Amino acid sequence: MKVSEHINASKKTLFSFEILPPLKGKSIEDIYAAIDPLLPFNPSFIDVTYHREDYILRQRKDGTYDRIATKKRPGTVAICAAVINKYRIDAVPHIICGGFNKDDTENALIDLHFLGIDNILALRGDNRKGERNFEPELNGNASSLDLIHQIKNMNNGIYLDEELKNAVDTNFSIGAACYPEKHQDAPNPITDLKFLKRKVEAGAEFLVSQMFFDNQKYFDFLDQCKVQGINVPIIPGIKPITSKKQIMLLPKIFNINLPIELTELIEKCKSDEEAEEIGIQWCIRQCQELIAAGVPVLHFYTMGKSSATAKIAKEVF
Repeated sequence: MKVSEHINASKKTLFSFEILPPLKGKSIEDIYAAIDPLLPFNPSFIDVTYHREDYILRQRKDGTYDRIATKKRPGTVAICAAVINKYRIDAVPHIICGGFNKDDTENALIDLHFLGIDNILALRGDNRKGERNFEPELNGNASSLDLIHQIKNMNNGIYLDEELKNAVDTNFSIGAACYPEKHQDAPNPITDLKFLKRKVEAGAEFLVSQMFFDNQKYFDFLDQCKVQGINVPIIPGIKPITSKKQIMLLPKIFNINLPIELTELIEKCKSDEEAEEIGIQWCIRQCQELIAAGVPVLHFYTMGKSSATAKIAKEVF
C-alpha cells in the first residue's frame, strides 16, 4: 500500500518510524528487537535506511594497500523483504545516489518491484567521509532529482537499455526529503524550496522532513511550500534527545538549530538519563501540538533504539 493511500484512508495522524540496518556481521534479530516494542502503536510503514560505504586503506607487509570497506550494512532490499515477511507492514526503502551507479540503482528497483514494494524514498545521500562536496559514482545520479527522474522513467517503462522492448512499468510511489531549516548545501531557503518544487514536479508524491525541535519552523515551512505551489503531504520527522552530548552533535550532523529553552534544560541535567527524560517530555509536547494541527503522519527517527519512541507514542497515540 502506498504512503499516500495510507494517508488518504485515515482521518487521524498516523505513526511511522525509521530503522537502521544492522552492521555487517550482526543479526536480523537486532532489527526485530527495535521494531517489536513499537508494534502496539500500529505503524503504517517502516522506513529502512541505507548509508553508503566508507573505506580505509590497510597496509600489507609488502607495502601495498588493501581497500577495506567499513560500516557496510546489509542491503536495504533484503531488510525490506524480512520486515514485510515477518510483520506484514509496508517497508519504505531508502534509495541513495552515493555509492551506486545507475545500473546498480535500476537493479535494486527491479528487485524491490519483484517483492511488491511500492514506496521509495529517493535521497542523494551523505558525502563520503572527508569529502567537502558530494561526489557521485561514475555513471551515477548526481542528485535526488536525477534519481527521481530515473525512478519515474521506470514507472513509465523506460529502462536504461533503450532497446528494451515491452518493458514492464513499475509502480513506485516516490518520496523525497525536505528541510524546514534548509539543506546544508543550499545557499538560501528560497533556492532550497525551488529545488524541492522541482522534485515534486518530477514525481515526488510525499515528503519527509528532516528532524526539527521547534514546531514553528515546520509550520512556517508549510506556509512557504504553499507559496511555492508544493501541495503534496509533508510528513514531519521527529527525534527525541536521548543524551547530553546530542545538543552539540545533532546541530553539527544534521544542520539544525535547537531551541534555547531545550538546550538550557539539557545542560542542567546531571546524567544522560535525566537528559533523555527531558528530551522525551519535549518531544511529547511537540507531537501533541503537531497532531492538533492535523499533520498526516508522525515519523520517528529511532536511530536503532526504540525505547524513547515507545514512551512518546504511548502518550500521544
